[in-house]
Order: sequence, then C-alpha cells, then structure tokens
Amino acid sequence: MAHHLKGEPFILPKETLITTKVSVVLRRMTTALTDQSHRIRQEAHTLFMRYGFKSVSMDDIASAIGMSKKTIYQFFPDKETLVADVVKMIIIQNEQNCEHDRSIAKDAIHEVLLAINQMSNLFQHMNPSLIFDLHKYYHQGYLTFQSHRNNYIQKIIRENLQRGIAEGNYREEIDIATLTRLRMETILIPFQPEFQQSVKAPLVDAAKELSIHYLFGVVSPKGYKLLTKYIPKNN
Repeated sequence: MAHHLKGEPFILPKETLITTKVSVVLRRMTTALTDQSHRIRQEAHTLFMRYGFKSVSMDDIASAIGMSKKTIYQFFPDKETLVADVVKMIIIQNEQNCEHDRSIAKDAIHEVLLAINQMSNLFQHMNPSLIFDLHKYYHQGYLTFQSHRNNYIQKIIRENLQRGIAEGNYREEIDIATLTRLRMETILIPFQPEFQQSVKAPLVDAAKELSIHYLFGVVSPKGYKLLTKYIPKNN
C-alpha cells in the first residue's frame, strides 16, 4: 500500500477516482429518472382529478407533459399501474394533512370540522366520477383505496368518537361500531351516480351537508352548544 509523505500532494488512486465518477453519474441518472417519474405522476394526478380516471388516456398525459408515450411506459408499464400509483400519492398526502389536523384540533368536534375543510378543498378539484371509475375499471387502485378506507379512515373515525365521548361532547350511549360504519359510508354517498342524478348540489356542498348532519347526530347537549359556536367560523 502506498503511503502519503508529508509535503507531497495527495492523489487519489485511479481506481478510486473512477469509482467516484461512476457514483456521481449514477446519482445524477437516478435523480433524473425520479424527476421524470414525479412529473408523470403529478400531471396524471391533475388530469385524473379534473376529468376522472377513465376519460384520461396515456396519450393525454404524454401530450400534457410534452413527453412521448413510449417514455411514460418505461416508468409505468400500463395505465392501471399509473392510476394505482397516483391513488397511493393522494392517500399519503391526505393522511399527512389529517394527522396535522388531528394534532392541532382543540376537541373532537373541531377535529371533524377541520376534516370537513380539508375534504372541501379536495372535492373542489375532484371529478365526481373518480370513485366510480376506480371501482369499475381499476382494480389495483380500488383495492388500495379500500385498504386505506377500511384501516386508516375507520381508525380515525373510531378514535374521534372515543375522544368526543371522553370529552363529554358526544353522547355517551352511541354505538361506536355502528356510527363508525355509518360515517364511512356517508363519506362516499356523494360519489354515487344515483345520488348525483337526484341531487343537483355540487359534490363539495353535498359532502359538507352530510358531514354536518352526522355531527349534529352524535353531539351531546354540551357538544351541541360548542358545535353551534364553531359552525359560523367554518362556513
């Protein structure tokens, strides 16, 4: 092994220089590939939210990005995979927002009202056919959504009911299991085609109305007073 003598310039071995250069190139390539994948996912997300999953083709996405469809297929082998990836992205973002709201909520009622505001912001930019498209045409993405709904969403609804009862803001005699399931189902009602045909209210307004109705159904007399104080601030 060669030793570095004091006063002499330190020179890396040729093999080390080559390895370093290769590592730098690989890192740059990985970053470039990640950036392209992110661009595809982000543009697909924007188009899906606006027009629904079924109406947007891979050609539409390629055109919006200014990228060839062949390049997109290098990252996502088919539309089913891309849809599932976008669904995961939406879920991760929503869970992060939800956890933030839960951490700053003053009480259980305030937590639900913060969730309603988050839901309203999301639904304003969401095509009403989104859940229907996912259910009918994109099995992988729908399974991901259902897993999120049956695990995370169910958990936070149940914990919110428990919190509200402990605070005295929700009626102590409510059946937590039944009300949890009820809340889970009512969240999806505005996305049902039959509902959309019979109720002409915008998606965001219908979802908000159902959520407020749910809250008035679970609050105690103490919680009712608190809720009526909160509502003007959230309308």
